[in-house]
Amino acid sequence: MVVQAVAQQLPASQPLPSQSALLAEPQLVDTARVFSLQDLAEIVFAHHPIVKQAALLSAKAQAEVLEARGGFDPQLGAGFNRKVFGGTNYYNKWANELTVPLWPGGIDLTAGYDRYVGTYVNPETKTPVAGLAGVGLSVPLGQGLLIDARRSTLRQARILVTAAEADRVKKINEVWLQVAKDYWSWYYAYQQAALIQEGLDLAETRFLAISRKVDLGDEAPIDSVEARIIAQDRLVEAERLQLELQNARLVLSNHLWNQNAQPVELPDRAVPQPARRDGVSAQEFSRLTDQAAKQHPTLIRLGAEIRQLGIEERYRRELLKPRINVSGTLLSQGDFYRTELSPTYDFGRNNYKLGVDFAFPLFLRQQRGQLQQVRFQVQETVLEQQQSQRTILNQLTAAYNTLRAYERQLTVQALTIANQRTLLQAELEKYDLGESTIFLINSRETKLIDLRIKQESMRANYEKSLAELYYYAGTRLTGLE
Repeated sequence: MVVQAVAQQLPASQPLPSQSALLAEPQLVDTARVFSLQDLAEIVFAHHPIVKQAALLSAKAQAEVLEARGGFDPQLGAGFNRKVFGGTNYYNKWANELTVPLWPGGIDLTAGYDRYVGTYVNPETKTPVAGLAGVGLSVPLGQGLLIDARRSTLRQARILVTAAEADRVKKINEVWLQVAKDYWSWYYAYQQAALIQEGLDLAETRFLAISRKVDLGDEAPIDSVEARIIAQDRLVEAERLQLELQNARLVLSNHLWNQNAQPVELPDRAVPQPARRDGVSAQEFSRLTDQAAKQHPTLIRLGAEIRQLGIEERYRRELLKPRINVSGTLLSQGDFYRTELSPTYDFGRNNYKLGVDFAFPLFLRQQRGQLQQVRFQVQETVLEQQQSQRTILNQLTAAYNTLRAYERQLTVQALTIANQRTLLQAELEKYDLGESTIFLINSRETKLIDLRIKQESMRANYEKSLAELYYYAGTRLTGLE
């Protein structure tokens, strides 16, 4: 057993151990075993499913822009109908049209070829045997001149790309905030387990030394009982903290994925990086405040929504105008390419079709109701933006105040630990002189362990608050930056 092996190495006159890891500053760990926050960030941003899912937001917004651009796609249409009965050619109808929407003025450019021949074709639509070709324009003079559904949809879709990008950044920031908190929870669980293990090793060594002295008659048997109780108590606590460390490692493993989208586990030998020692300066806080006011994803998204609603409001105002569409088409015989034909039937001012459409709802209740709804949405979004600005600023300030408080507490805690180390060292020296008891030593030592665990709790909470500070600023902090 370990206890027996240690006992065999102690000479009969060995005094109580007076030096331990508890009396010294924490030693540097093997850097090859350190799994840093930067290492974690590289894995998360490359392979985390939620991060990949967030990237789809921008892709979907680009797809909506592509869909909106489809409203300006040229459209080719054709139709053919023929009827022959009893040897009579009732009709032979062949219609073709190419429509090209133009951006300015909601204009449609049209080009077509029609051939309507037969005994019973309507004279209004009947064409020469060679057919008729036409090139024309359809122009809205009232509703749709300044903006129409196609232009409104495309402009809104382009703005939604900005909103989607802001949502993507916000989603990734949310993921990283949770990842950072889970990392520093693992750090705290690791430090707790390490400190209790140090205390357990020291308690076992002290128990062996006292047991040997009891065997030699230099110590009272009750002292060995006291030493055994402390060792057993720390052993139970070490087992409990090992379980917490395993669970914290599993929680952090939730964020670990490989390039094949397979979950991976955090190795048992991995250790966290040391906590930061530098605080956040007032200049950095001022920079974060400015960044939050200008580039926070929530504010960017709300700003994009306001611009989108502004376009929708403009379009709804356009619908209050009367609908007046003017269309004109220049006509020519279908075989206009033949130069020997008379120019009388070629494209010119004497061969055309002209049309005017007019419509206007007398009460405009539907249009006015839709316009009012959009204006209410604009007001709601503006108010939400104002509240969000204030909330973000206050959250940022609260996180910074928390950091400053932790910095002051850590400074005091470091002094308290140094004083407690001095008390423990003095108690050990007094014990060697026969002026103290094992109970007092254990009390000083336990207090020192508790103070160091509390210090690590402060450091972990400081790191979590630091992650929150950058999250509220609309960005993220990775690694030792």
